[in-house]
Amino acid sequence: MPQVLVIAEHAQGELHVNTAKCVACAHAFGSAAIDVAVFAHDTRAAHAASTLAGVRRVLSIVDARHAHALAGVIAPQAAVLARDYTHVLAPSSTFGKDLLPRIAALLDVGQVSDLMAVDSAYRFRRLIYAGNAIVTLEADPERRVVASVRTASFAPVGQQPPSPVELVSAQAGTPTHTRFVELRSSDAGRVDLQTATRVVAGGRGLGSAGNFGLVKDLARALGAAVGASRAAVDSGYAPNDLQVGQTGKIIAPNLYIALGISGAIQHLTGIKDARTIVAINKDSQAPIFEVADVGLVADLFDAVPELIAALGGRTTA
Repeated sequence: MPQVLVIAEHAQGELHVNTAKCVACAHAFGSAAIDVAVFAHDTRAAHAASTLAGVRRVLSIVDARHAHALAGVIAPQAAVLARDYTHVLAPSSTFGKDLLPRIAALLDVGQVSDLMAVDSAYRFRRLIYAGNAIVTLEADPERRVVASVRTASFAPVGQQPPSPVELVSAQAGTPTHTRFVELRSSDAGRVDLQTATRVVAGGRGLGSAGNFGLVKDLARALGAAVGASRAAVDSGYAPNDLQVGQTGKIIAPNLYIALGISGAIQHLTGIKDARTIVAINKDSQAPIFEVADVGLVADLFDAVPELIAALGGRTTA
């Protein structure tokens, strides 16, 4: 029976929904024993993880060094814990992408990246070629599997009565090459892009950082998160933490509205799991219309203010 260790993602005592999605991925292995490891400076996130459906127990590694999630600090400890497991999972987020390669290297195994579907405990599917193809791969059952989970492909598990929370210690040295300096967060009050059910994103067609305010106005009217294409980010219209796509965030909202986004394949990779895609672009030949469920060929500077007005909002112009 697979023994699965999920490395929890959390911040400020709050468990991130990505952890529940990793547990869902572990369920797809079949009859698996699923434990969650929480590296934190207190037990709040650990107790939250104990209520995730199907979790056998939670390993709470409490240490002042874990006040900030530093991969260089966590990885050696996680590698020690991982020796008792057949599988180690973490989300394919900034957190997981920083952490898992280090764990895999310490365990002397290759990493399997971006699991989007599970056929068995050692047979998986993932996207390649910027989402144009799906490859099926098999891992060696004689070796430990370290894998990141494409969270946009899995729904979070539900709740259960709390499972046991065990305080454990993973003896590992403290790295001297990594230290926490500061944490900067822009627009902390905005809707989280990766967990939002509605997203409004803007592209190069906005023309300027000032015009990008139109994206924010529509998002505000819809109670949606704000996103951007790489072209918009590279042009300085939006910060890079709003970037959606192959080199940005992979999202799966119920509604995705693309304003002035042409639809390069790298961008489409990031929205492949969106339930409904709406595109507004004055170029009728834009590739975004090939994947959009609803398309409007129009000047967004005319169409979007009308849409905002219809929603009862107003523009900043």
